[in-house]
Amino acid sequence: MESSFCTAEELIAALRGGSVTSVELTDEAIARIERDDDVVNAICVPDFDRARTAAVRADQARARGEDRPLLGVPVTVKECYNVAGLPTTWGMVAHRNFRPAEDAVQVSRLKAAGAVVLGKTNVPLGLQDVQTFNEIYGITTNPWDPGRTAGGSSGGSAAALASGFGALSIGSDIAGSLRTPAHFCGVYAHKPTLGLVANRGMVAPGEPALPVELDLAVVGPMARSARDLTLLLDVMAGPDPLTLGVAHELALPPARHERLGDFRVLVLDEHPLIATGAAVRAGVHRVADALVDGGARVERHSPLLPDLTEAATLYMRLLISGSVARFPVESDEQLRTRVAGLSADDRSLDAVRLRAMLAGHRDWLEADHRREVHRHGWRQLFTEFDAVVCPITPTPAFPHDHTPNPMARRIDIDGVEYPYFDQLVWAGLATMPGLPATAVPAGRSPEGLPVGVQLIGPMSEDRTPLRLAELLEPKTGGFQAPKQVVPGARSGDGRPGAA
Repeated sequence: MESSFCTAEELIAALRGGSVTSVELTDEAIARIERDDDVVNAICVPDFDRARTAAVRADQARARGEDRPLLGVPVTVKECYNVAGLPTTWGMVAHRNFRPAEDAVQVSRLKAAGAVVLGKTNVPLGLQDVQTFNEIYGITTNPWDPGRTAGGSSGGSAAALASGFGALSIGSDIAGSLRTPAHFCGVYAHKPTLGLVANRGMVAPGEPALPVELDLAVVGPMARSARDLTLLLDVMAGPDPLTLGVAHELALPPARHERLGDFRVLVLDEHPLIATGAAVRAGVHRVADALVDGGARVERHSPLLPDLTEAATLYMRLLISGSVARFPVESDEQLRTRVAGLSADDRSLDAVRLRAMLAGHRDWLEADHRREVHRHGWRQLFTEFDAVVCPITPTPAFPHDHTPNPMARRIDIDGVEYPYFDQLVWAGLATMPGLPATAVPAGRSPEGLPVGVQLIGPMSEDRTPLRLAELLEPKTGGFQAPKQVVPGARSGDGRPGAA
């Protein structure tokens, strides 16, 4: 039996039907990790002994008649989440021995739902990169091409899913950290509406695990199918019980439509501040064609769309000012000297980022006010449309680039170089106003690399882009396993228990 690339939904059906046990699924996942992860390096902190124990207990619980949402399903967890007894380092050497005593709230929810945690997945230093590598755990490679990045900062989780290391994973996203790795590795991810999913315990090592309301960052699900994203989001969603005094389930509104032909979709493939590579543009067009073929109303322009240049600028101001406040990159004196050398009319994103490193509270308040204006603009847009389809980054996965100063790196877009962090503008389109966005596979590049797009939905209406992702899945191909990690044909028809 080969179940490594089955969806969680398929595994749950097999577990309920008795054709497979959690112990069998867990042993198979562990064997696959031990066989294939030397090259991919997705699982940085294995927890196999406790996983096997949890699998035994899951089978015992099912034998007693229990049936929880993820009972017996093997999963992974991004390294930045606290898991009691395991290291939480965020790739920082100074914290390599930090081991929290309590699980993050989302790890607790996974376990309460019956999931079997195989271990933790690799991250970049401080979660601050579009690639995944650090001095403690090394480099995570792309399962489609080991010479390329798996993305970041949830690169380990995306690579694990694409490699068949567990059916689900949980990650986080402030700059596309769920969506970009999904796009680069050919899997699914969902960035929830800001504040929808409790984040306590997804915290830098040594910091107290408090129910903090984050400004831009969210935690969310990753999977190999759209339906699995919804399954996992339903486990994750809801406020922190510490803020209410009791556990509370949050009822999300249903998707606006159930049929593809009822959706109204705005499709974007151009940004005023950065080019869109031909491979990604083709992926956007494939999705647009699938929408048209399904009878959806598709538009390419709308006067209601908030200004993309200001949106990118506001996003960079909020992102960088918050990041530098937590992880200073150089002294204020050095920064002031560099900012003073900027031309007054330099409005490039490089200049925006540099000025944001010195931003004060008044600057943040002004940017936050403009963000509210943009949020209102999105509310108006979503009276005419149900979703926006657009790139996640301008290119498929790029070759590893570990130049020590990331500000000196460049991203090559069809032969033209751009500042490395400019590629974040598409991810920031949903992040800055806090909108939900679902990353979906959209075919492959001429080189055979995965290409994904994001489906941005209305605030607090996460089920709308998730349902659209589900309807598009059979039309755009969905997840396909990389040939490098499939040593032979899947046994039978690929379903657990198939002969």
